Amino acid sequence: MRILLIGDIVGKVGREIVKEMLPGMRESLGLDLVIANAENSAAGSGITPKIFSELQSAGVDLMTLGDHAWKRKDNLEVLKNEPLCLRPHNYPDEAVGKGWGVVATADGIQVAHAIVLGRVFMDAVDCPLRCVDSILAELPDDVKICIVEYHAEATSEKQAAGWYLDGRVTAVVGTHTHVLTADARFLTQGTAYISDLGMTGPYDSVIGREAKPVLHKFLTSMHAPFTVAEENVHLCGVLLSVNPETGKASSIRPVDISRDGTVPFAHDVIQGTES
Repeated sequence: MRILLIGDIVGKVGREIVKEMLPGMRESLGLDLVIANAENSAAGSGITPKIFSELQSAGVDLMTLGDHAWKRKDNLEVLKNEPLCLRPHNYPDEAVGKGWGVVATADGIQVAHAIVLGRVFMDAVDCPLRCVDSILAELPDDVKICIVEYHAEATSEKQAAGWYLDGRVTAVVGTHTHVLTADARFLTQGTAYISDLGMTGPYDSVIGREAKPVLHKFLTSMHAPFTVAEENVHLCGVLLSVNPETGKASSIRPVDISRDGTVPFAHDVIQGTES
């Protein structure tokens, strides 16, 4: 089976490229499931009920939020009412929403997805690794596929999580930094790994924001509104091929496509080889 994991969707232009490209990709690539980080989808921060429905109608089956989970009141409404929108599991139990869930494909194959927040250069939260341990202990035996999304700043922390979970989950994928990393691989016990899924949004920018106000902040230390940029929009993420009987991935393919199609798919990384 094939699962597309989409990197942080940023603003209206990020949503638009998903709506334009995803229906055709579902058909042409034979996608069974699509999971997207949508925490920047509402003007660069958070999500709204309308945007959730918009992305769901475009073909996104499950959405995640990260450290911006509490930035908008609309987020709370989505988390209360939409079980297919997740927030980091290592927030307090009393927080609205949940951090992992199981979604079924059209063929009835169950896939678990969990999101946790890193702790290096991030807010203080419970240990993400022990949180994933608790999820795996609860996971029903008949759910063979489990993807862990590690929303964090530090590549070293994400890599450490990959090694900690190697052989125990289908894939560990990073989000948050908005830069698609060139380290898609299989770890020694068979878990597919990439440090960051990148950004689905405007690439003539500073991680999605207009460059001018960001440069003003760096040069003067004075704050200016960081508006979402609009030019050179890409859809980024990875495509996983997974054996539904074993829960093991057989390939992980980075995806980076511009609106005009000039940026091709990257090469597959296949278990045991590269092609």
